[in-house]
Amino acid sequence: MSILTRISQLVTDPPPAYAFELSEAGIAFAHGPRHGFVPLEPGTLVVSPVADNLLRADVATAQLKSITPLDGSKKRRRAALILPDYAARVTVLDFDSFPSSPEEQLSLIRFRLKKTLPFDIDSAAVSYHAQPAAKGETIEVVAAVVALEIIARYEALLRAMNFQPGEVTTSSLAALNLYSPQPGVAVIVKLCGKILTVMVLDGAILKLFRCVALEAVTEQEVLAVLHPTFAYVEDELGGPVRRLLLCGFPGGALAGLPTERDVLNSRFGTPGAYNAGLLGHLEGVRN
Repeated sequence: MSILTRISQLVTDPPPAYAFELSEAGIAFAHGPRHGFVPLEPGTLVVSPVADNLLRADVATAQLKSITPLDGSKKRRRAALILPDYAARVTVLDFDSFPSSPEEQLSLIRFRLKKTLPFDIDSAAVSYHAQPAAKGETIEVVAAVVALEIIARYEALLRAMNFQPGEVTTSSLAALNLYSPQPGVAVIVKLCGKILTVMVLDGAILKLFRCVALEAVTEQEVLAVLHPTFAYVEDELGGPVRRLLLCGFPGGALAGLPTERDVLNSRFGTPGAYNAGLLGHLEGVRN
């Protein structure tokens, strides 16, 4: 299992038979070789890190039923649940030293995150991954946090359809499985509705994760986020961005950035705004 695959998983179990990625636009799904997308009515799901996302759970349940009807079995069907990026908080924390005990690790991470979250860290699910570091180097830990009340509502949606969410992650973390590490710094930019997610990677190491809600989806708004990111790379990582990988952008291009542009790709189809996490999940479990 690759480093990026380990980062992408908030909960680890054997690969489930079903996978669902939820967004405000709809539900991307996969079962065996079959995968697709069904839309949701506007207002059914409104992504937030601090408030209930499923405003019309009955509508979402009806769409799930159209994808995977109940089969009468009492045995729960195992499923991967891929959350919208903006429903969670993902960050990269750096430590001069990191405890060996999982209990001490989690306590330290919760302490570092406590004052930076818009919700109570004591009522949140926390997952983390300490990335490899040479002896004496700073240890960089990827931490993902979701308010328990929010994740519980998403899980309840699946349980109502006799699914057991055995793996939970977020869209962009799952989409990391679509990235092939190369020497130098790469920036992955994913747009989903008005939510822009930016990930900076140095080789296979995740250095920065940002997720912001744009006021309007314009190139000017996107560049206002990307220009400081490029400046961070120059100042903190000591060199330019070598690759810019886009996902969810119509036409797949952004002007005004002096670097090579490409798009994320998958064996299972072209990753888009609403299924990149799903295709990344499939890439990870089928490698």
